[in-house]
Amino acid sequence: MKKLKINEVIGYVEKNISTFHEKRIESLGSLKLSKILKRKNPYLFKAKYLLTADAIVKKIVEAHISSHEETIFGDWLEGFAIFINHSVYGGWKSGITGIDLEFDKENTRYIVAIKSGPNWGNSSQKAKMRGDFKTAGRTLRTSNSGLHVVAVNGCCYGTDSRPDKGDHFKYCGQDFWAFLSGDENLYVDIVEPLGHRAKERNEAYMESYSKMVNKFVREFTIDFCDFEGSINWDKLVKYNSGSKEQ
Repeated sequence: MKKLKINEVIGYVEKNISTFHEKRIESLGSLKLSKILKRKNPYLFKAKYLLTADAIVKKIVEAHISSHEETIFGDWLEGFAIFINHSVYGGWKSGITGIDLEFDKENTRYIVAIKSGPNWGNSSQKAKMRGDFKTAGRTLRTSNSGLHVVAVNGCCYGTDSRPDKGDHFKYCGQDFWAFLSGDENLYVDIVEPLGHRAKERNEAYMESYSKMVNKFVREFTIDFCDFEGSINWDKLVKYNSGSKEQ
């Protein structure tokens, strides 16, 4: 085990956080209003009394972006977590299905599935993770029958008061970052570097976002508003839910 050097952590973040911001902007460029409208509930828009193209467009775009950003940042955090563990314990990105990280500590092979937060999936997804843990354990013990394998579901934020799940452990927030690094304060120390040049990068993002919203509002107005400016709800619902093109 090596002692974690916070300067190396800061250096990694400052060098790589731009990837997150770049992918946020790239995701905007790939959005198509026609596709988003197909996936959203038009009845909800009506029930919430949304009367303008601007209000509807912002609702559907912000919901889409929020979900997409969670995925983008979750992927970034996974790489960050592996970097930290590698710096301390020599861990590596696993090649086993469903496993993100492997490392050895005190005669134990830890296999880790990294998630953003504690409430990351439904019962079927969690059952699949347990299945992946079992398969990974069998795979690793095939080449080394005496290997002691411990499975961990690591969550980058949040808490869990009952980490022992029987067939695996679930470490969240402070417990997870301490598990990775041996540093009880790391979960706080990483906050500041994550904001590296965030203001200017967010300004670039907002410029792209504003252009996209304006473009979508124009498209929505042309396709789903009448000449008086009212939303044509029949046309919108038929586009979203009609069994064939109306």
